[in-house]
Parts: sequence; structure tokens; C-alpha cells
Amino acid sequence: MSKRRRMFDIDIPEEAVAQPPEPRIRGFDPMPPGLRRGPMATAIAETADATRQRAELEAKIRAENDALAHEHVRLKRLGLVAELVPVDRIDSSKLVRDRRLGEDEELAELIQSIREIGLSNPIRLESTEDGRFELIQGYRRLTAYRRLLEETGDAERWGAIPAMVSAPGEGLEALYRRMVDENLVRKDISFAEMAMLALDYAADPETEENDPDRAVALLFKSAGYQKRSYIRAFIPLVRALGSQLRFAEQIPRSLGLALAKRLDQGEDLAAAFRAETAGQGALTADQELAILRKLAGQDQPEAAPAPAPKGSTAKPARAKTSFQFDRPEGRGKCVAANGKLEIQLPVDFTTIDRRRLEQAVRQMLQVLDD
Repeated sequence: MSKRRRMFDIDIPEEAVAQPPEPRIRGFDPMPPGLRRGPMATAIAETADATRQRAELEAKIRAENDALAHEHVRLKRLGLVAELVPVDRIDSSKLVRDRRLGEDEELAELIQSIREIGLSNPIRLESTEDGRFELIQGYRRLTAYRRLLEETGDAERWGAIPAMVSAPGEGLEALYRRMVDENLVRKDISFAEMAMLALDYAADPETEENDPDRAVALLFKSAGYQKRSYIRAFIPLVRALGSQLRFAEQIPRSLGLALAKRLDQGEDLAAAFRAETAGQGALTADQELAILRKLAGQDQPEAAPAPAPKGSTAKPARAKTSFQFDRPEGRGKCVAANGKLEIQLPVDFTTIDRRRLEQAVRQMLQVLDD
């Protein structure tokens, strides 16, 4: 047997021999050969990592939920969270309302608006210990919901009303202030209504103040001094005639002050009003105001101006007044004459909702009265 002959006899050091690359698994860093884990150890490590990440995520979610829950409770205690409250669980006996004595002509419009587009401003309630709720703000809105429920029988739609519910315990004076401040935002609330509220507040056995004049200072802090003086002037008028009037809220400021002056002079307006209305039945608002103007002496025809002496250079009274003003829509013009006020502006006023237009005119005239 022949011996094979080696052609080359070269000594190569082992560290110089290139080693094949270690296999890599995507997502994992290679480990030194001496520390390489087996399949079972790798699976256990991956499971532990996933469990740890899941626990961290769950802890983060729980912390966020706890923070949201605490914030919800805080806002609810402040009465800043709206919820649906059944209308049959709401009482309105804690506060005496400044309700109109006559017919509320705007309630029908409010009902129609809620029927068509819903309630845009939730009412405000205070929860009670027996699971019921006391009305703080929103008497007309609640009345509208109850009328709709009565008319339609649709308890699913009108059986519960959106409300901001606050926790019990707020003082009675603060609750009255909330109701009053909301009503002061309504520009059409009259001096007679505010005077009635001051009288009712002073007569409420649960309140600490029994003087209506001081009640005005408490309830109408946000009103100006002049406005509070007008409210106080209406108080004796409401005391004397309030029970006989159906449209006290329509008495303008100037007429109310004139009537208050007659009362201050000792005139018995209550007896005079009864004498004027004897046998007439139910009066309309215009008829009632006409009688009040007569009692105030405002129904007398104005004396004709004395003729100017011959040769006098005095100018006659102007027949009208006009001026121009600028608006975003363009330049406008206002013409005022006897019995006429005309506004000319490049605007199609027929596109404005009639209720908004009427409210704007009333506010303008109220400013002119003041």
C-alpha cells in the first residue's frame, strides 16, 4: 500500500482562519457564543418582556382613568357637568321665582324653538338628600319641557331635560344671586319683576334679610347704582298695585317712577285703580297701561307751544333729525321724526329672525328710556 504524498505542508494559525458568521434573528442582538440561549430560554425572556410592557401600559391607562374620574367628580361638584334629569324629579319650591304675573307671550316661541332645534342652554339644579333636585335657574326652559311632554306624551324625548347639577349645601343667598344674575343677562326683565323678587326674598322666612331695600343691595350687586335705585322706586308701586295688575312687567321706567312719586305724595293709587277698572272685566296690556298713565297724570295732552312774537328771529323746531354712521356692512343713515324712526343700511333685514329683530328693537328703545 503506497503512502500518499502531500503537495503542500503549510502551517496556518487557527486564529487566522475565518469563522462563518453567526446566524442572526431579526429583532435580537447576537450574543457571544458562550452566552447563547436556547429556544426555551429565549421564549421565556420574550414572554417576560411582553408581560412587563403590558403591565406598564395597564398602569399608565389606570392612572389616566383615575385622573379623568377625579376631574369628572370635581367638575360635577362645581355643577359644570351636564346630565339628563327626569322632569318629574325636579322641584321649584326653594326659591321664589320672578315670574311674570301676566301671560308669558314668549313661552310659545321658546317651546317651538326647543321642539325644532333642541335646548341649547341646560338648566341648573341642586341635588337634594332624598334623590330629587331643586331648580336654581331655568324656570321657563323647564316649563317648556313639561308642556312638550304633556302635549306629545313622548317621555323618551321630553321626559328628561339637560341640566348642570351641583352638590347641595350652597347658601340660600348665593342661590338667589345665581338666579338673579342669569335674569339680569336677559335685557327684557323689567323693574317691576326685579322689585317683586326683592319683596319675595325679604318675605322668605329662610332668608336672613327682611328689608326689601337691603335685599336689592344683596341680590343686585352686579347692577349699577342707578339701576338699583330704580328697583327700589318700584317696590312701593308693586306693594300697592301688584295684586291688581296683570301686566306689571310692561310698565316702563318713566311711568313707574311717576306712579311711585304719586304714592310718595300720599295718593291712594290702589283705590283709584279699582275705581277706574270697576266693571271692565279683564284688561288688555294696553288698557292697563292707559289707566296707569292716567293715574300718573301722563295722559294730559301737551300744551301747544305759544306762537312766536312778531318779528322774532327764533327758528322753528326741527321737523326731523338725521345722521350717518359706519358699520361693517357699509355706511348707514338714521332719520328720526315725530312718531317715526328709520334706519337705512345695506342689509336685507327680512333675512333676520323676527324674534331677534324684535328683541333688538326693544333693547334699543329701553336704552332710549334710560
